[in-house]
Amino acid sequence: MDKLLEKSRKKIAEISTDYVRKIHEDIAWDDRLVAILGERGVGKTTLILQHIKLYDNTPTALYVTADDLWFTSHTIVDLADTFYKNGGRTLYIDEIHRYHNWSVELKNIYDTYTSLKVVYTGSSILDIHRGGADLSRRQLEYTMYGLSFREYLLLAHNIEMPIYTLDDIVSNRVKFPSGDNRPIALFKEYMRGGYYPFFQQIDSYSRLQQIVNQTLEVDIPKFAELTMTTIEKLKRLMYVIAQSVPFKPNYSKLGRDLECHRTSVSDLVLLLDKSHLVQILRDDSFGVSSLGKVDKVYLGNTHLAYALCDTTPDVGNLRETVFISLVKPKHDVMASSVSDFKVGKYTFKVGGKNKKQKQIQGMENAFIVKDDIEYGYLNVIPLWAFGFLY
Repeated sequence: MDKLLEKSRKKIAEISTDYVRKIHEDIAWDDRLVAILGERGVGKTTLILQHIKLYDNTPTALYVTADDLWFTSHTIVDLADTFYKNGGRTLYIDEIHRYHNWSVELKNIYDTYTSLKVVYTGSSILDIHRGGADLSRRQLEYTMYGLSFREYLLLAHNIEMPIYTLDDIVSNRVKFPSGDNRPIALFKEYMRGGYYPFFQQIDSYSRLQQIVNQTLEVDIPKFAELTMTTIEKLKRLMYVIAQSVPFKPNYSKLGRDLECHRTSVSDLVLLLDKSHLVQILRDDSFGVSSLGKVDKVYLGNTHLAYALCDTTPDVGNLRETVFISLVKPKHDVMASSVSDFKVGKYTFKVGGKNKKQKQIQGMENAFIVKDDIEYGYLNVIPLWAFGFLY
């Protein structure tokens, strides 16, 4: 275990704490079992290392990755037992999805070592209700998303803005600081490549393509126990969606193209949604987004659109994609039967600066969301304003 301790101290020492994301404040780090889930590349590892360095950098805390070679001859329970008996108090386990029997062993640790705290990160595709142990009643679970427009502004341009509620936004209370920096140009910059914290790297698109491949070839197949043949179909499906968004699924046709049953295609789309590579937009026929029929499928964010599309992404699709990706972390987003989107009691029609009121005329709590405008008025809201929900 000495090697694990050495690696832990090295990783903690090297991490920068210049900027810590807001989600850190929302996490109850002192709870006995905390799960931080999210897609690859959104900064889960950085977040827990920053927390240790700032608040728990003591000999009683240990950071490990679940794919460390140490676990080829030891279990997580072995580690917890040794660590606890030597005075350990908090165990941080990164990328738990790479460990086969993770849920059962975490349950055993929780039930056996009652004064040991465990914080772990994992892929957004993990299902805590599935497998040999249901951890939902034992743990606090948090989902981590990519950067909001607000977070991007602070990281990339040192522009500090507060978080606004949806009620604030529809009331046009979001105020962008005056000066040389204008919201329209900065928002387009964000859409092109500001969702992932590694946006400052020159090869960010290449890194993102690698993340997508790892998710399709490793994370999803391991979780869903897919065969090599199904993995190839999953990759083909992802390519079709990337080139066709917003994608209206015709499962029968896709099944013929992919040479599999339509039900299997539906299952693959759901796996892509759980991995956050795509966003499923359901209709509002049952009033709850998780129950309605799939209306459209979008890519997970506009950064993905620029990295994966063979041609320049369609501007209308980009507007709708960024709207969903910015609102979904805080609210359920459904397809509207009379407009584009329904969020709680509000209805939204998304378009360019020339979008007219005709489609929502006379409707209560209905708004036009316009790209390429700096200021909102009455029931017209700038698209960039939704970037301050988190």
